[in-house]
Amino acid sequence: MSDRIISWHSAPSKPAYTPPAGAVDAHCHVFGPMARFPFSAKAKYLPEDAGPDQLFALRDHLGFSRNVIVQASCHGTDNAATLDAIAKSEGPDGFKRARGVAVVDPAVDEAGLAALHDAGIRGIRFNFLKRLVDDAPKDKFLDVTARLPESWHVVIYFEADILEELRPFMDAIPVPLVIDHMGRPDVRQGPDGKDMMAFRRLLDSREDIWFKATCPERLDAVKEGGMGAPWDNFAAAVAPLVADYQDRVIWGTDWPHPNMQDEIADDGHIVDMIPRIAPSAALQEKMLVTNPMRLYWPEEL
Repeated sequence: MSDRIISWHSAPSKPAYTPPAGAVDAHCHVFGPMARFPFSAKAKYLPEDAGPDQLFALRDHLGFSRNVIVQASCHGTDNAATLDAIAKSEGPDGFKRARGVAVVDPAVDEAGLAALHDAGIRGIRFNFLKRLVDDAPKDKFLDVTARLPESWHVVIYFEADILEELRPFMDAIPVPLVIDHMGRPDVRQGPDGKDMMAFRRLLDSREDIWFKATCPERLDAVKEGGMGAPWDNFAAAVAPLVADYQDRVIWGTDWPHPNMQDEIADDGHIVDMIPRIAPSAALQEKMLVTNPMRLYWPEEL
C-alpha cells in the first residue's frame, strides 16, 4: 500500500441550509499530517493529509460552531493527531471548539484515560468493520468500558448484517452507546425495511443508545438499484427515525469521508440533507445543538 488517496471535495459548495447557532459537526476525522503523525502499520488505507486547519476552515464554511473529532482507523490507537486537532481548536479566549472520541488499547489504565479526558476526549470507539480492522476482542473491549471516566460513552461502528450478533456485547456495556451511521442499514429498503426495523429494536432496548443520522453519500451511494445523490433513499428511510428518536440523534459530516475516493461527495450537499431528515427548526436544534452538547459539553448546559 503506497498510493495515498483523497476522499474529500477540494472546493465544497456553500450549503443552502444555514445551521442554527452553536451547531456541532459531531462526526469528523483528521488524517495526519503524516510527517508528524504517522499512520498505523495496520492501516487499511493511506490517505493524503487532511489536518485541523482544513477541518476548521470547512466548519466555518459550512456554518458550524464546533466539532467532535473521531479517531480514524488509519491512526490505530495512537490518538496524537486527534488530540493535536482538539488542542488547535482553542481560540484566544482559551475555549476549545472541539472534543473527541479515541481508539484505545484495551489495556489502557485509568491514568491514561484521565489524560485523554483532560485533553478533550469524551468517549472511545469500537470498530467492527472487518475491512478496516483485523481484531475486535469483545472481552477486552468490555473490560475497558468498566474503567471509563464519568460521563464518557462508547461509539460502535458496525454493518447491519452483524447487528444481532453484537446485541449481547452491546447489552453488556455499562455506559451510554452511540451508533455510527445507524449501523449502516440498507436505506434502499425504506423506513420499514428489515435493517431499519432491527435498528429500531436496538434503540428500544435501552434508553441510553444514541445514533448518528449520517453518511447519505456512503449509505445511498450510486450502485445497482441505488440512486446516489440527491440521496432520496436516505432521506426517506432516515427522516422517520429522527422524528421518533429525536432526543437521541446527532449528526456529522464524516469529513474527510474515509475510503470514499471513488465517489467524492460535496459537503455542501451533505449539509443540505439536514432539513430533509429533520424538517422542523425544533428537530434541527435538537440534532445539531442540544443533543451533541449533552454528550460532549454537558458542563455548559
